[in-house]
Amino acid sequence: MLNKTQFSDDFYEKLPKKPYCSDDLGYGVVIRPKRTAIQKPYIQHNPPCLVSSLVFDIDRQDAYFAWSDANLPTPTWIAKNRQNGHAHIGYMLLAPVCTTHRAKQNVIQYLAKIEQAYSLALGADRGYTGLITKNPCHGTWENHTFGVQPYDLNYLADFVELQELKTDLKEVSGLGRNCMMFDTVRYWAYKAIRAHRGSTFAIWLGKVLEQCQNANSAFIEPLPYSEVKATAKSIARYCWKKDGYHYQEFIDRQSRKGKLGGIQSGIIRRKDSVTEKSLG
Repeated sequence: MLNKTQFSDDFYEKLPKKPYCSDDLGYGVVIRPKRTAIQKPYIQHNPPCLVSSLVFDIDRQDAYFAWSDANLPTPTWIAKNRQNGHAHIGYMLLAPVCTTHRAKQNVIQYLAKIEQAYSLALGADRGYTGLITKNPCHGTWENHTFGVQPYDLNYLADFVELQELKTDLKEVSGLGRNCMMFDTVRYWAYKAIRAHRGSTFAIWLGKVLEQCQNANSAFIEPLPYSEVKATAKSIARYCWKKDGYHYQEFIDRQSRKGKLGGIQSGIIRRKDSVTEKSLG
């Protein structure tokens, strides 16, 4: 069990080195070292391209009880607005999930399905981007920590029925955007890479990034540029490596066929020569 001090230390440890933060979201966000950002009522809880906590925005008076009403596990924390009862409910993960080119896409999709299921069960705001949360270590909010250990993904999944990710642009949110952008652009990239044989990786990456930005612009709440760039790198590197390998295999096959054809032609010519001599 984690006490309040241990939770604060753990939350602080998992923050980005320089989080977005704000005193008032109406005036936007700024980037500050985390020793400064932790003193702000609003803070970026997940590092770029890494999910260490799932956070849900509940915009109703009884937000505090949403997890209990939905028969979900006890949250790691709840940061509640004292005036209207609206709250952010956070679940800290045992093993943070990477969303860069180093990540396994099936793990990201698994986490996205869990996030989607919890959001629906909680009646959370589907437009919430997940970038900034009410700081559960700041006195502006009525903060509750529950002493639970960080959660394993499989344990979280046991409480909900996972469904396929939404594909309607009006409904796609959270990590579902990462998955949809990845799938949309990768199918384009599998064929488009052929036109870039003999080009440079930098040029190819630029084209993939352009496609990812176009896909991202279709979302009601677009992803941060860091997430778009990470997805573009993932797709570009995969296709560049795979196409190069398969194209070289094709060249090698053609070369072998050519050599085999030459050998067979030589055998035929020698047979014809022997035949001519015997007839002569």
